[in-house]
Amino acid sequence: MMNERFSRIEQMIGAGGLQKLRQSHVVVVGLGAVGSFAVEALARAGVGRLRLVDFDEVRPSNINRQLYALQSTLGQAKVNVARQRVQDINPHCQVEALACFAHLESMDVILEGRPDLLLDAIDSLNPKVELIQAVVQRQIPLVSSMAAALRKDVNAVRVGPLSATRHCPLARLIRKRLRQNRVSTDFPCVYSVEVLDAVTGREITESQPGEEFYERGRPRRKLGSLPTIPGIFGLAAANEAIRILVSGSRR
Repeated sequence: MMNERFSRIEQMIGAGGLQKLRQSHVVVVGLGAVGSFAVEALARAGVGRLRLVDFDEVRPSNINRQLYALQSTLGQAKVNVARQRVQDINPHCQVEALACFAHLESMDVILEGRPDLLLDAIDSLNPKVELIQAVVQRQIPLVSSMAAALRKDVNAVRVGPLSATRHCPLARLIRKRLRQNRVSTDFPCVYSVEVLDAVTGREITESQPGEEFYERGRPRRKLGSLPTIPGIFGLAAANEAIRILVSGSRR
């Protein structure tokens, strides 16, 4: 049954490529809209070991766009829901659920064992910069997702180095922070070239009061999001991760 489960993948990347995925250890940080779809694709591609990192629980406001958000999962830890789903897809996948917040003190735990790749799907500016910096400095292959909220145009989604991103306020801030710390910005990321107005752009990056806050990090206003674009970001990030794991090369 296991051979049949991944037979379509093998047709695309060959037996050698499938074996590389089975031997790969991937860490996904952030299991919201982008991260949940990324994990889904990695699990269905046959990645053999996944470490899933998120501190949050499933909330009603997640249902419009997050894969793990269902009436039956409300109030449950996202990492536990994700682990159960991955193991239902591929019982042979080794899944580690790490319920923690990404910050400087948790980096050694998140990156323990030197994974083959890290997929960054968090949207808090400071933790995101700290995570990216730690991964790049350790020379671990990285795929990062920029902001998917407020985007409407599926044709504007791109995959490329952070250094080449445009029209993304979050990417601009991250690039500035990394360059100030002399950290390379040449790693691949998923972003949108859709042009946002000035007010919208500020809302993505600024800390403002709102109705729903995360338990850690700076409070941020809730941002509108379609069910489609964040999932496309997650699938695009997973596609890039699979390409790197199979080919061993970065863009």
